[in-house]
Amino acid sequence: MIAQSSTIKSLFLAGPAGRLEALLNAGTENATHAALVCHPHPLFGGTLHNKVVFHTMKALNGFGFPVLRFNFRGAGLSDGEHDHGNGEVEDVRSALDWLAAEFHLPIIFAGFSFGAAVGLRAACKDARVKALIGVGVPAIPVAADAETPRIYTLDFLRECAKPKLFVSGARDQFAPRAKLEALVAAAAEPKKLVVIEGGDHFFEGRLRELREAIEHWVKEALSRLPSAIR
Repeated sequence: MIAQSSTIKSLFLAGPAGRLEALLNAGTENATHAALVCHPHPLFGGTLHNKVVFHTMKALNGFGFPVLRFNFRGAGLSDGEHDHGNGEVEDVRSALDWLAAEFHLPIIFAGFSFGAAVGLRAACKDARVKALIGVGVPAIPVAADAETPRIYTLDFLRECAKPKLFVSGARDQFAPRAKLEALVAAAAEPKKLVVIEGGDHFFEGRLRELREAIEHWVKEALSRLPSAIR
């Protein structure tokens, strides 16, 4: 692991629905990759400051990668309105465009919950993205109170041949073990599933284990699969 930079830059990205509020944790001068981390559902308090998003960022920034986090449309200071995961895919593409133009480095994508379901749709098809991390990926329809269940279609993972890490808590209410294992089994190789015992959807009390799982996989991928993610 590389010593992390303490430099954090606040900025706005040009998005399809207006400006997107963002934070960039600086990387090292010899960074090999840049990274993007996407947050959970904005209608339920999800922002770029989410604890799971923060710890995912710290894991990636520890390798010296510059890491970008941003607020989806309508969240925080970002313009626009929530678009039920449709326009948010374009928000992710805008963030990937910014990272690619700023650093000219291969990109590692990571997303948590809604951020994973939405972000993976954009990242899987983007040649600039070389590896994918899905944290707390919803494996069943998600609903709150009287809300119409949100169904996340992840069939595209069957054709996504990039290295993929899936990390979930064993008690994740949105990813029952059997459903999660079936989702991962259907995804194209290469892939790895890490289930953190005792962890819920938000990894309460298990954030250290989440971070370690990401660090271990990235280190392994960088050393063993260089041709696949560079």
